Amino acid sequence: MKSTPSTHPQQSGEMSGRTDLGRRLAARREALGLSREELGRRCGADATYIAYLEEHAASPAIGTLVRVADALGLTVDDLTGANALRVAGRSTARRDSTLVPLDETECRRLLNTHGVGRIAIFTPEGPAVLPVNYLIAGPDIAFRTSAEAVTARAAGTEVAFEIDNIDDVTATGWSVLAVGELAAVTDPDEILHLSSTARSQPWAGGPRTHWMKLTPARITGRRVVHDS
Repeated sequence: MKSTPSTHPQQSGEMSGRTDLGRRLAARREALGLSREELGRRCGADATYIAYLEEHAASPAIGTLVRVADALGLTVDDLTGANALRVAGRSTARRDSTLVPLDETECRRLLNTHGVGRIAIFTPEGPAVLPVNYLIAGPDIAFRTSAEAVTARAAGTEVAFEIDNIDDVTATGWSVLAVGELAAVTDPDEILHLSSTARSQPWAGGPRTHWMKLTPARITGRRVVHDS
C-alpha cells in the first residue's frame, strides 16, 4: 500500500519547512539521480508524499522510514541523522549474528546505491587507501582525479575498491569489494559520456578532469544479519 500523509501539516500542528530529515532525503535522492516518482516506486509511496517528507516537518512512521531508507541505500539512522555524532563500530555484537556472502548481482545493486568509495592502491611509499567520488558506467567503476594524483599513476596496476554501510543500532551492515585493473579513460566519446552522466563534482575540489576506471575481475560482498 502506498504511503500518504496521515494529516495535513496545519492539522497536526507541524510547522511547514524543510527539516534535516527532508534535506538528507532530498540530497540522497538527487545524488542517486532519482526523481520523486522513481523513489516513490522503489519504496511504495506516492511522489506527493516524497515531496511532503522533503519539504515539511513530517514525522513518518518507522515502517515508512525503513522503506525509504532502504530504497536510498541507507539505514534509518543515516536518514534521520542519528549516526551523526555516534562513533561507528562501538555497539555490542548480537549473539545471533551471521555473516552471509552476497552474490554479484546484489553487490552491483549496492554499488549503485553509493557515490563515495575507497580505492586501495600501491604507491612508491607503500599501500594507500583513498576515498573517491565514483559512478557506475556499465560494468566499470569510474572516478575523476588529477593527472598528477597517485590514483592516476596507478593506471595499469591491480587495485581494490570498497564500499560499506553499517547500522550501529542493530549491529548489522554490509561491504562490497571489487578487484581489477585500473585504467585511464582516453577515448573522447567515453570521457564525454562519463562527464555528462556524473551526478556530482569530486568533493576534494580542484581541477579533476582525468577519468579513471576499474573493470572488476571479481566482486565479492558480505552482510551481517541476525537469525531472529
